[in-house]
Amino acid sequence: MTEPDRLRLIESRQNSFVKELRSAFHNGDLAAGGECAIEGIKLVEEAIRSGLRLSAVFISESGRERATRLLPQLGSHTETLLLPDDIFRSAVTTEAPQGIAALVRLKQHSLDDLVRVIEPLIIIAAGLQDPGNLGTIIRSAEAFSATGLIAAEGTVNPFNPKVARGSAGSIFRLPVARTAGAAAIAALRARGIRILATSSHKSVPVQEADLTGPLAIIIGNEGAGVPRELLKEADQVIRVPHALKVESLNAGIAASVVLYECERQRSR
Repeated sequence: MTEPDRLRLIESRQNSFVKELRSAFHNGDLAAGGECAIEGIKLVEEAIRSGLRLSAVFISESGRERATRLLPQLGSHTETLLLPDDIFRSAVTTEAPQGIAALVRLKQHSLDDLVRVIEPLIIIAAGLQDPGNLGTIIRSAEAFSATGLIAAEGTVNPFNPKVARGSAGSIFRLPVARTAGAAAIAALRARGIRILATSSHKSVPVQEADLTGPLAIIIGNEGAGVPRELLKEADQVIRVPHALKVESLNAGIAASVVLYECERQRSR
């Protein structure tokens, strides 16, 4: 099928696919069919490269020339829709859209999936509210060989489109589960996994901590840190040393430094 034949022109904002895309972007959650909304050529390419199922791809009139090169990479099951620019812009939330968006079905994971590896390294996001921070942490987690991430209560929805964008596609490959923090810690400890938490108070410099073996690391809220009830459950509290004139590090940056140190120690 040629490119013009495959693209189906949609001229109504009430089209069911367009409504699902708009809802997922504007609500920061999965669409009604369970798909995550993504936008941008690079992110759509990452979804395809990760072997995920794309239920629909949306291309704007102005983005048609550069976006249609992806069509040969899509399976026959994927709806390919051409939208007038105004309808496309009404559905996505980026200020300067690239002219391509998609609804992609992410793999769903449980806590058991995350620990079913030889030497788990799991990040527990406890109360992280900024999707960019969570996306950065997911990207660093994949980069530094973490085996999964748990999004505990109070944490931004990991399937928020802004998290997907911040992760640069790592959300497509890193196992992510949503579980209450206390329940997750109890389950992890029962499996012999040590629990560490990050905090600037009464803590050990990260480079002095033992980060080898089965491990879970709690990263807390951007302002309040790790919730007290989870902090007291930690086997050890660690910190990233920095210049005293800097009050604190961004949660995404701090987690990335910790993950790098984990990789350094574990790859010896």
